Amino acid sequence: MVRADVPARALGAGQASGRVTEGGDDELVARLRTAGCVFAEDEARLLIDEAADAAQLEAMVARRLAGDPLEQILGWAEFCGLRLVVEPGVFVPRLRTTLMVREALRTLRRASLLVDLCCGVGAVAAAVSARRGDVRMYATDVDPAAVRCAVRNLGPGAYVAAGDLYAALPADILGQVATITANAPYVPSAEIALMPAEARDHEARAALDGGPDGLDLQRRIAEDAGVWLAPGGRLLVESSVRQAPISAAIMRNNGFAATVVHDDELDATVVVGVRPA
Repeated sequence: MVRADVPARALGAGQASGRVTEGGDDELVARLRTAGCVFAEDEARLLIDEAADAAQLEAMVARRLAGDPLEQILGWAEFCGLRLVVEPGVFVPRLRTTLMVREALRTLRRASLLVDLCCGVGAVAAAVSARRGDVRMYATDVDPAAVRCAVRNLGPGAYVAAGDLYAALPADILGQVATITANAPYVPSAEIALMPAEARDHEARAALDGGPDGLDLQRRIAEDAGVWLAPGGRLLVESSVRQAPISAAIMRNNGFAATVVHDDELDATVVVGVRPA
């Protein structure tokens, strides 16, 4: 896959209270397992903990059996230790995107600015903010539903706006940004049909489709990043092993020194571009 397809869940990691222990719980686990849920026991626990009563539980289970993403049913996703609001139809944060958070945190200076483009529900910005309260956050996305989630996940101290990449940002931060992060869609259009149904059928097409080679948005982001970044500022984009050399070339063609960072355990790849000082 060229797009992260594993949601950033912490199934079995203590989010639930563990009430799946008796009676019909085994039947629920069996139903989920039959439907192809790999973590059936953990999903059952989460669904039971979230449901207010048996009727709501059954409605939630029916949605899961029909293929709805678990996070959209629960209304939240775990990411970097945070519980993030997730509405139906929005892009669910993936575990591999934690590599981008790690890279952003590695060199962010005190009291600097971070811009999160294609922010989705604000996962990257929220995770960085939780660890670096001194960094000012700006986040944009074209999906109004995702922006609603990001506003809630980032809180009143952040700037969150709906719009096309940099067009949604205030002009007064031109040339002042320390880091731009962008988990822009990078699935080639022809490969959308090969994605898991949870993503293909339940997440906004605009959050998945990166154009003919998957890198249309990355080109646009790299072309304009230099005017927003401060000297020595960094541009981080999530990519795939297959596409990373092209992503790096796009950055170099726009004046950045580019390196590729990969984490085998996360199956994650981030391309880092540095603007000349």
